[in-house]
Amino acid sequence: MSDSLERLCKAVEAARGLDPAVSRTARLLRRGPAKMAKKLAEEAIEVAIDAVGGKREDVVRESADLLYNLSVLWVGLGIKPQDVWDEMDRRERDFGIAEKLPKLPLKPPLNKKPDLKVAVAKVAAVGRVSRRPIAAQRTAAKPR
Repeated sequence: MSDSLERLCKAVEAARGLDPAVSRTARLLRRGPAKMAKKLAEEAIEVAIDAVGGKREDVVRESADLLYNLSVLWVGLGIKPQDVWDEMDRRERDFGIAEKLPKLPLKPPLNKKPDLKVAVAKVAAVGRVSRRPIAAQRTAAKPR
């Protein structure tokens, strides 16, 4: 799959110099990050709506549109697919393939001012945490 996305990003990059009157990709790139992000969000919503409706084939088609628009946004912001793969590798090493980065609380307790030194230390510690990859375990059937 990563090869397909890399080819797609290269094609999007090549389309950057095309005439926006004939190239949808060139038009999106010229309109800037806000328009690219809006198109990406629209496709994500369409995927979600089709998923809730159980429309498998529509989810497949809309997912391809989502990946296209994500690629356009990446190219527009100068992000290479390898940048994303590197981040995924780092997360797998630190948290396991099926985990996301832990989130820090957004708000400090009401009676306490945020301590910037503590917050920075917590963020720095996240990169040092090493967890084993998550694996599903099969439980033995209970005797009757």
